[in-house]
Amino acid sequence: MSSEAESRFHMVDVSSLTFGPRRAMLRTDDGVRIEAVHEPFPASVADTAVVVAHGFTGAVDRPAVRRAARALGRHAAAVVTFSFRGHGRSGGLSTLGDREVLDLAAAVRWARELGHARVATVGFSMGGSVVLRQAALDRSAPAGPDAVAAVSAPARWYYRGTAPMRRLHWMVTRPAGRLVGRYGFRTRVDARPWDPEPLPPFRAVPLIAPAPLLLVHGDRDPYFPLDHPRMLAAAAPEGAPVELWLEPGMGHAENAAGEELLDRLGAWLVRR
Repeated sequence: MSSEAESRFHMVDVSSLTFGPRRAMLRTDDGVRIEAVHEPFPASVADTAVVVAHGFTGAVDRPAVRRAARALGRHAAAVVTFSFRGHGRSGGLSTLGDREVLDLAAAVRWARELGHARVATVGFSMGGSVVLRQAALDRSAPAGPDAVAAVSAPARWYYRGTAPMRRLHWMVTRPAGRLVGRYGFRTRVDARPWDPEPLPPFRAVPLIAPAPLLLVHGDRDPYFPLDHPRMLAAAAPEGAPVELWLEPGMGHAENAAGEELLDRLGAWLVRR
């Protein structure tokens, strides 16, 4: 391992030197420490790793994230989970999907450092917007993904068209709301506004090809209605490898993703 890699990937709580789950603190390109977990495929050393990007207020040890990791790991793939900045035991402050692309890039590079030739990313809600933007910005290895799936992702910023999104905007823009986020959801939010505004997810979509892209959205999503996934799909260039799954009865993000959907999602991420 190079000296650069040694400074970026500090291993802690390693349960096995050869095989088994391992925890690490990763250092992003802007110096934030990110907690991460690597879980190898039990039967053999998998060529593919799936990196899971959780939604806002999630974290690596939240039950919905662990459930998704177990389901995705059944498909001959190792799984890397991590906590975005400002979440869980990671450092820094949440920037609501802006600088989180650096967190995801660190996790993808770590998966490749661990020997996985192929890395796919899957993100939920805020994490969905992050996987789209990160794939557009990092288009080649070691940080570029080989396949991308965005679940319950927004297409555009500042959306306030639903009651849950209006509550979320209150939480992240008001001092009292940020206190609720910090102590109620263990999520620390940066009070500073975006400067500059990050690339919107729908504008990232045309830059992802030739990597295959899967968009997944529930028709009962209380945060983002169906115009969001349709806007994302419509932004893809003609002939790009993009699929759209509209899931009947599904709500929002990893909490609403059932075992059957996670099974299909894992199969797609490994075979594409």
